[in-house]
Amino acid sequence: MVPVSLLRATSYDLDLLREKVVALLEPLGGIEAFVKPGDRVLLKPNLLTGARPTKECTTRPELVRVVAELVLAAGGQPFLGDSPAFGSAAGVAKANGLAAIAQELEIPIVEFRGQRYDSLGGEFGHLRLSKEAMDADVVINLPKVKSHCQLTITLGVKNLFGCVPGKLKAWWHLDAGKDAARFGRMLVETAQTIAPNLTIIDGIIGHEGNGPSNGEPRLLGLLGASANVFALDQALLDILQVQPERVPTAAAALALGVCPDRTEVAYPLAQPAELAIDDWQLSSFMIPIDFGLPRVVRSTFKHLYIKLVKERFSNRELAGRS
Repeated sequence: MVPVSLLRATSYDLDLLREKVVALLEPLGGIEAFVKPGDRVLLKPNLLTGARPTKECTTRPELVRVVAELVLAAGGQPFLGDSPAFGSAAGVAKANGLAAIAQELEIPIVEFRGQRYDSLGGEFGHLRLSKEAMDADVVINLPKVKSHCQLTITLGVKNLFGCVPGKLKAWWHLDAGKDAARFGRMLVETAQTIAPNLTIIDGIIGHEGNGPSNGEPRLLGLLGASANVFALDQALLDILQVQPERVPTAAAALALGVCPDRTEVAYPLAQPAELAIDDWQLSSFMIPIDFGLPRVVRSTFKHLYIKLVKERFSNRELAGRS
């Protein structure tokens, strides 16, 4: 059975939140089941933008702080990393209150840069992911529950797309975004390649409506955690009462057989039905994943991307020979 830990949580007060996170992780073996002394631990929050710090469209700094403190107590060496859609990781972290926490706890904030790592093969075998993310001993994924005007809902799987360096994310939107199912498969393959050791989702206050950044805060009142990001995403969709077929990542996970059947998932704490709501607001409009850009623009971007890849590999080969 795949354990998915869910519980009611309604406050970001640090003492209360720490108790909740410890209780959330207890059925999974506690943080010690994932972090060993000396491990370099990537904390991957959602750092979409620094432009809307009051709209709850990024992972709350209180949750990141509590998880970082647990990692430190277990002997791990945490660092924060992301590739925000807008701005730098350091800039977004500062705008959303994370930089001060990182400085106090002496945790580095890392800007993700591109280095090729082979994925699982197939049509996305040339996927390029951040070296910093792939070299971590442990990856703790810290997504936010949000509606999304391109993907319906963004949860744990989509949050890992932040391990693709910024400019390359735009390429994947253009290359795979013409077909939502194909884009979903790309995101699932990204998640499989990164293989987060643990996902803890911030659902205390979510972001509903016209997300990922233009919606509104909504008290959802829950936290969730699992070593299986696909099972956790499925549980959250059950809570929000959104059909997986409407969410490209969830539909792809089911089609590819990487999401466990509901009969194979155990809920040691709360059941999804106990936390379910029936009025979660999705986006009132949908934007094409490839942004609806003309074919000539997509073609130009593709050629620039291929040129960039060739140049980087050529430079690495020359450096290796010198």
